[in-house]
Amino acid sequence: MEYTLGLDFGTGSVRACILDIYSGQMMATAVCPFTGGVEGTYRDPHNPLLARQSPMEYLRSLEKAVCKAVENFEREGFDVKNIIGIGVDATGSTPIPVKQNLQPLEALPAYEDNLNAYAWLWKDHTAVNEALAITQKAAATHPQYLDKCGGTYSSEWFWSKAWHCLNTDPQVFEAADSWIEQSDFIPATLAGIEDVSQVKRNICAAGHKAMYSETWGGLPGKEFLASLHPALADLRDRLYDTAYSFDETLGELSAEWAARLGIPGGIPVAVGALDAHVGAVGAGVGQGKFVKIIGTSTCDIMAFPKSKAPGDFPGVAGIVDGSVLPGHIGIEAGQAAVGDLLNWWVQHVLKKGAEYHIELTEKASQLKAGESGLLALDWNNGNRNILGDQQLSGLILGQTLASADYEIYRALIEATAFGALKIIKLLENQGIEIREIITTGGIGHKNELFMQVYADIIGYPVKRVQNPQTVAIGAAIMAAVAVKKGMEGFTDLDKVVENLSVASDKTYTPNPEAHVVYQQLFSLYNKLHDAFGQDREIKLYQVMKTLINLRNEITNNRY
Repeated sequence: MEYTLGLDFGTGSVRACILDIYSGQMMATAVCPFTGGVEGTYRDPHNPLLARQSPMEYLRSLEKAVCKAVENFEREGFDVKNIIGIGVDATGSTPIPVKQNLQPLEALPAYEDNLNAYAWLWKDHTAVNEALAITQKAAATHPQYLDKCGGTYSSEWFWSKAWHCLNTDPQVFEAADSWIEQSDFIPATLAGIEDVSQVKRNICAAGHKAMYSETWGGLPGKEFLASLHPALADLRDRLYDTAYSFDETLGELSAEWAARLGIPGGIPVAVGALDAHVGAVGAGVGQGKFVKIIGTSTCDIMAFPKSKAPGDFPGVAGIVDGSVLPGHIGIEAGQAAVGDLLNWWVQHVLKKGAEYHIELTEKASQLKAGESGLLALDWNNGNRNILGDQQLSGLILGQTLASADYEIYRALIEATAFGALKIIKLLENQGIEIREIITTGGIGHKNELFMQVYADIIGYPVKRVQNPQTVAIGAAIMAAVAVKKGMEGFTDLDKVVENLSVASDKTYTPNPEAHVVYQQLFSLYNKLHDAFGQDREIKLYQVMKTLINLRNEITNNRY
């Protein structure tokens, strides 16, 4: 009997899972929500683009979740001595400014109240101008840098955020000896590493978020970074030259953390990875399988053997060697607001509690496709893919004085499904065959209407995994692969993933009548998408951008 511990750091909580590495059975689990700010995220009422979290809170929540999972594990009569490794995933890009000894700046008294010294959460979009400048400069001088990230660099990503910190709070930037992704910080801390230069950085975050590729020797060249700002070129020297996939071990669990967590010291800790990609592993990603990780945002993941991988193409969030499965090419795409979009409507606009989702869902379920007369764009947090444009915003079209809250709720669900279909069409237009659509994440287990609408709009059967803790299970699979690398039963990675991943327990089949209606609505969605998002000949293209610029001028909060 051998088990691994998987740790999944999502946007609002950390989940711990103990997995039997031979049967794939989840033996114990526990969840600990983040505290501080609003549901663990610190906001600025004057700047809706800002989203930060406390690195110290990550560690507090980690300890609490693991201790509870271990307690549950032992209560069932299992022995923690049989836990043989740890895997960690986290959101990204969520970079943290740190000292040389890996201490977050937030932990220093001088910076404990400065949000710029905190973790810059993935959905922090304050670096819009920096992202635009990086995209423009790379397109002009180093277009290969954009080839691997879909043609556009995002304000959600590493270099944009570090540069924005430099521009807005140079004191914090200068105080940081380095910056490290959350998905590297957590495993390095568990391994007791006290020199940031000794941390094995993960290829998942490096390749998808920091323009890393072995094709050009790692991170972007110093000449390019200096053309943005000389300090960014200097920062590159304090980062890393090589990134690793999760089948490598980063270190061993330190005695201090072993005592705090109640598990054996000295067990291997795998190199980290991003939560969406690990969720795809937990859901059984493989050739022809399109995995949707649906949460506050959505990430779409596919993995291909190198011999069958497509070439680079625009509109996705990365095409990276080893980012999903070692030895495979991983493709990431996604939408910046899905669960967040529904929560915005329920909690921020309607001022209702989370339980109101249930009432809205029940009422919206009584509507037929197209009955509300509403159509929405899912861009309340910008467009991650296909357009890669954070200077876009949401839209609800067709409202009347009779429009009800549940009708708008359904229109927002439909908008996210239309956005998902746009991404699927993009992949299919590249000749990529999609044999299965698999979903994971909490929404699918809470909202039957959501899943059925997705099937009706996409026109494919949509499978839902049976366990909502799929991402944490994926992290435990990471650990098993790293610990057992090259050993009997673990040499064929595809078979390991197939054996240990979570099975699908329900398939949502498209309703033919609804799909016909949704095809008409999708045609209209496409017209709105292009008119507001990319057709520069149509004067609507600048409307959303002008509104955003006007808002920023009035609030004196330019970003």
